[in-house]
Amino acid sequence: MAFNFFKWLLRARDAPEAVTVEDMFDLFTDCYIRELAFQSCVNLTANAVSKCEIKTFLGGKEVKDREYYLWNLSPNQNQTSAAFWHKLVDRLYRERTALVVENGGKLYVADGFSRKEYALYDDVFSQVAVGDFTFRRTFTASEVLFFELAAQDARVVVDGLYESYAKLIAYGMKGYQRSRGEKGVLELDTNAAGDVRFKETFEEIRNAGFRKFASAESAVLPMWKGMRYTALGSKTYNADTTRDIRAMIDDVTDFTARAYGIPACLLNGTVQNVDSAADQFLTFCVDPLADALQEEINRKRNGLEGLRRGDFVQFDTGRLKHIDLLDAAGSIDKLVSSGVECVNDIRALLGQPLINEPWAWKHFMTKNYADIEKVLTAVVEGEQT
Repeated sequence: MAFNFFKWLLRARDAPEAVTVEDMFDLFTDCYIRELAFQSCVNLTANAVSKCEIKTFLGGKEVKDREYYLWNLSPNQNQTSAAFWHKLVDRLYRERTALVVENGGKLYVADGFSRKEYALYDDVFSQVAVGDFTFRRTFTASEVLFFELAAQDARVVVDGLYESYAKLIAYGMKGYQRSRGEKGVLELDTNAAGDVRFKETFEEIRNAGFRKFASAESAVLPMWKGMRYTALGSKTYNADTTRDIRAMIDDVTDFTARAYGIPACLLNGTVQNVDSAADQFLTFCVDPLADALQEEINRKRNGLEGLRRGDFVQFDTGRLKHIDLLDAAGSIDKLVSSGVECVNDIRALLGQPLINEPWAWKHFMTKNYADIEKVLTAVVEGEQT
């Protein structure tokens, strides 16, 4: 966004004419449309990541201790886990990289840093800033969590596509403005035109008077002697025009969402096939991002020895989809009656508190599920008796 703004300033500086209010309006419209599409993608992804439960394992068993507390509740004294993950994902998408440093047992997302890359040694990070505080020390790659998106910056691709598409949006907006503008005919008396002050007064009325008169809700237009103004009115309001502009803006959101692997219907409010779109969002956007975050955390905070001991963290994305208990009752019954899941496994999946009873951890199987040979043997024995 900043790059486009400064590019526009350079063009404005070299232009022979002064920058107009219309130019500024076009610039800010351009910025807001792009930022709306981009920020919608970031917010949706950050909300999904922050909703994931980050499970921690020691010796292959799930535990909830300090590490779990850091990732799921409070990474530092100033942020909740949701605010932490929102900041991290925003920086990751906006800058393509994000840095997390640990200080005093707390985790912080860096607001700025300088990175010196090495081929055969740890990269070195200096001038690491968190808020208005800058660390004096340097950090090596093994001391920090460094997250990086794919080599190709999706924002550059989207901005390049938008450069040509923005002309259509600007044309549609200006066309609508022209259609709603006040039109009129100014008749001039030949005697008045010969007055020595006529030209000066005419220019003043044309440049200032008529523009304010046409744009104001209530206004009085001063007239020079010998002038007569006849209003022609404005064109009839056409709802299709505004829908066309809205459709073009929605197109910007659509191809921005596509660049980040997000189904467009999740951003533009379309309610059709939401379940299918949610599955695609989890599969092609959230799961790859969660895997990348999980890998960096495991290799830096646990390492090879931790992996051998069974120490690791795991992003659980299974809770992102809303589960209606009544709609899922049949599936829940199958999972429990087939012995695949116990009662507490199901309650954890539904986000309900676990039952602290031995039977809640047992696996059950109904009599309908049995070895076919044993069933036939029991039938034969029953007939013989």
